[in-house]
Amino acid sequence: MSDYVLTASSTADLPKEQFEELNIPINLFQYNLDGEVFPDDLYQTMTSKEFYDKIRDGAQPLTSQPNVGEYVDFFRPFLEDGKDIIHVTLSSGISGSINSAQNAAEELRKEFPDRKIEIIDSLGASSGYGLIMAEAAKKRDEGLSFVELADWINNNKLKMHHWFYSGDLTSFKRGGRISPAAYMIGNMLNIVPLMNMNDKGELIPRKKLRGKSAARKRLVKEMIDHAEGGKDYSGKVYMCH
Repeated sequence: MSDYVLTASSTADLPKEQFEELNIPINLFQYNLDGEVFPDDLYQTMTSKEFYDKIRDGAQPLTSQPNVGEYVDFFRPFLEDGKDIIHVTLSSGISGSINSAQNAAEELRKEFPDRKIEIIDSLGASSGYGLIMAEAAKKRDEGLSFVELADWINNNKLKMHHWFYSGDLTSFKRGGRISPAAYMIGNMLNIVPLMNMNDKGELIPRKKLRGKSAARKRLVKEMIDHAEGGKDYSGKVYMCH
């Protein structure tokens, strides 16, 4: 058994059962929906159908990242158990959660001077972030040391290709990311934005396609192009909705 623990946040979007199988403890984000705060506990409190039904009915979820105290409470039991920690965060390009994690780690290093805490920016999100964690868990189980695994994650996280699309522009309009006029025209033309993440972990619009079918075909083309282009490609793909 390794002398360290590999942890992540709930925003890696793997099923609860898979996190447990991979032996990856997670700290939970929160979200506010219709004035009520819920833990992002991988659809244990609220099912995915209930969540997306509420959004379709007009609810606008607002996420809340863990604060320093919550990270301290999450990390401390592992340190008390004599374990070092490698914690991989949601991308700094879309969230400031890494700052809270780093501040918590700095505070705990004073309390546990013999323990090591490494905070790593995944530069990823959702199931792409989850795939990074799954591969990291595999390397951990192959026997990589604390330092070796931290180095492996940092050296390989940008080899992950994050591509996604949205078939509904409503949330973009509600969040102020597109104007009402762009929303109206986009709906009339059945525009589906195709996006990915750049090497700073930021979400970048890449294509405007007509319809979900065109977006799916483009996603498949991206996977084929990377496979045939000789780039690092394991053949493994995670998909979520």
